[in-house]
Amino acid sequence: MQVTLKYGKTTFQWDLSGKVDLWDIKDPEPRCDPEGFSVKMRRVLEAQRMDLSRVGIVVADKTRLCAYPVYLPRLLEALMEAGADPGSLRIFIAYGTHTRQSEAESRAAYGDVYDRFSFIHHDANERALFEHLGETPAKTPAMLRKDILACSCVITFGAVSHHYFAGYGGGRKLIFPGLGFRDAVYHNHALFLDEKSRGLAPGCRPGFLKGNPVAEDLAAYEAVFPAHLAIHGILDRHGKVCDLMVGTGPGDFRKACAAHGRYCEVRVKKQYPWVLASCGGHPKDINFIQSHKALENAARFVQDNGTLVILARCGDGVGSESFLKYFSMGGLDGAFEALIRHYEGNGGTALSMMAKTARIQILMVTDLDDNVCKTMGAEKISFEKAVWRIQNRDGPLAVIPNAGLLVRI
Repeated sequence: MQVTLKYGKTTFQWDLSGKVDLWDIKDPEPRCDPEGFSVKMRRVLEAQRMDLSRVGIVVADKTRLCAYPVYLPRLLEALMEAGADPGSLRIFIAYGTHTRQSEAESRAAYGDVYDRFSFIHHDANERALFEHLGETPAKTPAMLRKDILACSCVITFGAVSHHYFAGYGGGRKLIFPGLGFRDAVYHNHALFLDEKSRGLAPGCRPGFLKGNPVAEDLAAYEAVFPAHLAIHGILDRHGKVCDLMVGTGPGDFRKACAAHGRYCEVRVKKQYPWVLASCGGHPKDINFIQSHKALENAARFVQDNGTLVILARCGDGVGSESFLKYFSMGGLDGAFEALIRHYEGNGGTALSMMAKTARIQILMVTDLDDNVCKTMGAEKISFEKAVWRIQNRDGPLAVIPNAGLLVRI
């Protein structure tokens, strides 16, 4: 079997022998084109009759693109035709706690509308930006940007995706944690920790919303301030938009999640001693924090004491300034204690990585520094060495070309 696997913006060819099972996503049928989207939005805006005097549009950052250069102009055009005031319209970039993009990266992400409309780069650290509106049942502070609260109409626009501990991303997550206050974001993420088991909460898994404490808290947060309209992108493996589902509220979000899941979720009972996986290329392996989603997905196919070989370029490095420190706190127990006392950064991601490296061997073909890989409990290897290890393995092999998308349920 010959398989092509993506590595950043390049590819590697693999000639595989022996028992090999290929697991991949099913690309959705194209149901959307720019003109069709324009027609849909005109109809929706006419039917909804929203107050468009001060429109706020919330979009994702460069790590979660949704063909914005193609479809964002169509949305803006439909809004203008419906009476929106272009001078008061604001487009918010939902970074969450991610680092701000450069101007060049923003133009590449959103196209020429970036220079024609007012874009607001969210900063989760600026306490003065937020108004406190109460808290969720899980005690997460409901902190909303004052300029979002001032909008007469808020529209979220982003791709639905799996999230390794929140169930699904996109939709409501664009407002929170996308536009959240850092302390509130960390409080929500800390629900990933299970004090009873001294580990990670079992309900926090990709593809699960019910019984997932993080997802249920996000739903409670959404109830405080729901978007007036949500545009949910359904993408194929190449990041091409195949459908744009327009709706309102939790029900339509769940429908979009189910639509995404039909193409990306597989029910596989067995696990493998060897798994070869790619994150799916850029931007899914732009940094380690993004690549970890693929690591998490691929690791679920690996049996205890098995080996995962993963291609994750990580050209932008780790992607978090606080992530690596957790690996010097005395293992999973020490890091868990630190996070229970004060959750911050990508601490949950660090714990998840520790749990995986305690169970399986992880070999990374990556641009990350060798010492960074060692710190995380993984081993950096060259492409040539990875080929040799796969060719000389003992046992069957699972190959996952799009581990950033494929989820074993």
